[in-house]
Amino acid sequence: MTFAVPDELRAAYAFRAGQSLTLRRTIDGREERRSYSICAPVGAEPRIGVREIPAGMFSSWLVHDVRPGATIEVQAPTGAWDADPARGERHLCIAAGSGITPLLSIAGTVLQHPAAQVSLLYGNRTSRTVMFADEIGDLKNRYGPRLQVVHVLSREPRDAALLSGRLDRERLRRLLSDLVPVEAFDHVWLCGPHPMIEDARAVLTDAGVPPDRVHVELFYVDAPPPEPRRTTAVVGETTRLTTVLDGRRATATVPRDSTLLDATRATTGNAPFACKGGVCGTCRARVREGVADMRRNYALEPSEVAAGFVLTCQTFPVSDAVTVDFDA
Repeated sequence: MTFAVPDELRAAYAFRAGQSLTLRRTIDGREERRSYSICAPVGAEPRIGVREIPAGMFSSWLVHDVRPGATIEVQAPTGAWDADPARGERHLCIAAGSGITPLLSIAGTVLQHPAAQVSLLYGNRTSRTVMFADEIGDLKNRYGPRLQVVHVLSREPRDAALLSGRLDRERLRRLLSDLVPVEAFDHVWLCGPHPMIEDARAVLTDAGVPPDRVHVELFYVDAPPPEPRRTTAVVGETTRLTTVLDGRRATATVPRDSTLLDATRATTGNAPFACKGGVCGTCRARVREGVADMRRNYALEPSEVAAGFVLTCQTFPVSDAVTVDFDA
């Protein structure tokens, strides 16, 4: 699905390779949001890939009901991924299923540099379920030997036994030693379900790949993880919360058993979010002052956490005063 951005909003909707868009609609008076990775290369119109989830209130609507010319509420691009196309680096992309969407954007962007190289390991059930098969083929035809594509199918036999099965720890270990030596890459990009991500991280760690070279995005296919809950009582305890959002500061007293996101939305009426499960990273913000407790993180990289960034949907205030900056 490609969005025609009005001319006056083009600067606001310019995106980096690997970022995502949050879509919003109201169903029976209730606001629903979903985050979808951009699959287009930098400089093109923003485009998302939608794989329908059975009975999915958002994906089924997008696949079956939306038609050209429809107007959809779309938040400006978010996400910390930023594959730099100016450096001509070597990139390893590992994806499963619809995890291909941000990696397609990265590959199509970085390969525009004549020295860049990309190797893609892509796991699916069968050849019929491969998302963007034609687009991947077009990239291969355009960039030839600078793009290596390895398809691994879990429910369809391949000529090579190594390419038949799931992208689990042992298969990844063999692929990254025998077929695509991992030490040949400047950056590794991972997107897929949690088990694949954890297996890939373990293999990369064992191979000695520095953590700052590994970039991770998790997706969920049915529902986000449950929202965090305090394990200790904080009834009656409050925090003086200062929020910086869209250049404005607002301060209010909020309960400590409320996440920073919920507290911000209750006091300002607005804050960026999508999944509320610590997966998409849309609610990312930086704690400038005070102490906060992030209970779950599937979206931020270690360097971001070290710099004070949190997922506000998963973070509770701890100190008497906290300042959180959504504009950081």
